[in-house]
Amino acid sequence: MSAELVKEALAAASISETPVIITINTPGGNLDATFSIIESIEQSNVPVIGYVYPTGATAWSAGTFILLSTHVAVMAPFTLVGSAQPVSVQPLGGAQPIDDPKILNALSSFLVERARMHQRNETAARLFVLENLNLSAEEAYRNGVVDLVVPSIPDLQTKLNGTVVETNRGTYVLHTQGANVVSWSPSLRITVLEILSEPVLAYLLFIIGIYTLIYALSSPGYGGEVIGALMLVLGIIGLGIAGANVGAFILIGIGVILLIMEMFTPGFGLPGVGGFFSLILGSVLLIPPGPWIVSTEWLNTLLLTVILVPTVVGIFLIFAAYKALEARRRKPFITGIVGDIAETIDGLFPDTDGYIIYQGEYWKAKTTVPIRPKSKVRIVRKEGPLLYVEPLEETEDNRRESSPK
Repeated sequence: MSAELVKEALAAASISETPVIITINTPGGNLDATFSIIESIEQSNVPVIGYVYPTGATAWSAGTFILLSTHVAVMAPFTLVGSAQPVSVQPLGGAQPIDDPKILNALSSFLVERARMHQRNETAARLFVLENLNLSAEEAYRNGVVDLVVPSIPDLQTKLNGTVVETNRGTYVLHTQGANVVSWSPSLRITVLEILSEPVLAYLLFIIGIYTLIYALSSPGYGGEVIGALMLVLGIIGLGIAGANVGAFILIGIGVILLIMEMFTPGFGLPGVGGFFSLILGSVLLIPPGPWIVSTEWLNTLLLTVILVPTVVGIFLIFAAYKALEARRRKPFITGIVGDIAETIDGLFPDTDGYIIYQGEYWKAKTTVPIRPKSKVRIVRKEGPLLYVEPLEETEDNRRESSPK
């Protein structure tokens, strides 16, 4: 998440050509994410100031690598830098220092080159990795590890004013005296990644997703396949096994598959809900941080479209599915057919089936007395698709004979 946040902030800063201050207070982090942050800093067109802040903060391990890779390295009083030996996380808990000379020499050489790039103490950079050297802010400044020691952001602005920095684009003169300091707020995309990358949550999503899939495959038909697949993908994104963009494409693909499944499923169930959730989340994660050569309003419109279109369509389909389910549960309403008038076609004879026309439809009919062709008949009984009829004229004659005089 931190690597994505730095990329997003630097992309926005490059458009306005504004320097960026990265405040550092960390015990360390993932090596791949650290290299990603350093790569973003080195490719930045604007100066990046690394600031170990506030008082009492630490720049250990990954923090040391990032601090020595910034264009200007600064520490607040009573802060620490160092302890950069890599460790490996053990499956049953805890961490084990890595003593492999190949890895140690590679990382120490990497950090030494960053120190040399910015004219900083190369010996200290090597000892940070090989001997877990730690330095206070004053010691780091005295030994040429950092460029400044200042207690606050306003003091940092005063000290940096007029400083000349070499960036990826060329020479940059800092004009920081009295400049407005804007805190970069993470976008919705970064906020989602921050939630997913919480270690405990990411691990739980990954493990529970695997076991849910195993259960679902052994007992299909209960929706476990949908839940398990989504949890597994979210866990993979959170653990950093797949990047945000790769994870976004996987989520969108799962969403499309689930919606296609929903089209062939009666009503609106778990596949539909999971499909829309996957599409929305995948779309949010897919939007790259920039830089974009468009207006902020256009980007906001794009984000709203990405969220609102699947949501509106989903609400419509849920409403339609609800109405279909409601109609399915409603008792069928059949108009009374007994007693209605129909017409014979070729005539009817007892003990043989014939056909009559009722409301423009052909029905199979049966009678107990002969009935002439093209005669009106009354329906007296219905048994499945067979109608029992009697002559209409006979019925009316019988009524006249039975009526009192």
